[in-house]
Amino acid sequence: GNSKDQWETKGLYAEATLKWTRIADVVRLKRLRILALLVPAFLLLVLAVPHALAPATWLNSDIDSESDLDTHVTLLLLWWAPFGSTQKLPGSCTSFGVRGCVLTLDREEYGHADAVIMHHRDLVNEPDALPKPPRPEGQKWIWMNFESPSHSPWLEGLDGVFNLTMSYRLGSDIFLPYGYLHNNGYPVPWRNIRSVRRRRTLVAWVISNWSEEQERVQFYWRLRRYIRVDIYGRRALSLINDSVFQTISGYKFYLAFENSIHMDYITEKLWRNALESGAVPVVLGPPRENYERFLPPDAFIHVHDFKSPRALAAYLLYLDRNPAQYRRYLAWRHDYTVHVTSFWAEHYCAACRAVQASRKQRKTIKHLGFWFQS
Repeated sequence: GNSKDQWETKGLYAEATLKWTRIADVVRLKRLRILALLVPAFLLLVLAVPHALAPATWLNSDIDSESDLDTHVTLLLLWWAPFGSTQKLPGSCTSFGVRGCVLTLDREEYGHADAVIMHHRDLVNEPDALPKPPRPEGQKWIWMNFESPSHSPWLEGLDGVFNLTMSYRLGSDIFLPYGYLHNNGYPVPWRNIRSVRRRRTLVAWVISNWSEEQERVQFYWRLRRYIRVDIYGRRALSLINDSVFQTISGYKFYLAFENSIHMDYITEKLWRNALESGAVPVVLGPPRENYERFLPPDAFIHVHDFKSPRALAAYLLYLDRNPAQYRRYLAWRHDYTVHVTSFWAEHYCAACRAVQASRKQRKTIKHLGFWFQS
């Protein structure tokens, strides 16, 4: 106590306190500098060791950083199964490169769903079954339609209802055509169930919805005067083993005639019936320029490239007599592979991907009918 009084008396107590404080600060600063050097090395060690010890399957894992950081599971409610389909919902979307998705038909999950998919045809047939307001906050409604505008009534009544569109139309929020081409990246030999030499039959057409008012039917009646066309369908020839592929693979040409003419409306008649079966498609649909958005120009024959059905028939007969010229329409297959869209699993998973990507986006489709019919 006395010594303290003496220090305070001489004014040295405060000076000693300040001195020790400065010494402590210097020591603390040195420790921080040492720690700053050690922390990065320690972090590198922590990150490196698991990679060094992990098996190759872990190193090649397809788990991306975004899914690691975001553990949110996206719940998609399918309000109607399209056309009353009994197809089982996919248990996972990983085969389509999408993770963190759960699909359900249980309407009890409406209040928890991140998005609700509504199929247009079923909506038109049952409009009173729409969910009643209020809509859960942040929930997106997805309008799904793969029919042409000619077969899509009541579009004007849906303005301002949906948040995302899913269709074959370019410009859809979720664009999914009936098919598309994969670029192989390098030339590959093309193989088919039947070689070009064995394709001895000329022209085929599979049709189930026959109407004399359709442009395709009217064109057929004029074409058949000049070339034989084998017709398969409900009231015509039976498919081999009930298989379009097995039947059409024996033909050189296939009439990929759409039931109505609209922009981007290029259906399975081209992708599955013709291209997947190996036949050269003769198309009737939107203009050639529209087809060339999806196909090389020499991958198909457009009916409007000819002045008349007679001129088209003469050209098909010419190609039949000249194999080298016919093979020009198959050359693109060395560089591309045909993908036919899988109904409906691929659509649901594409919708899930879009919902995940637009989680923070807020918008409403104000003029659905005007856009889809334009």
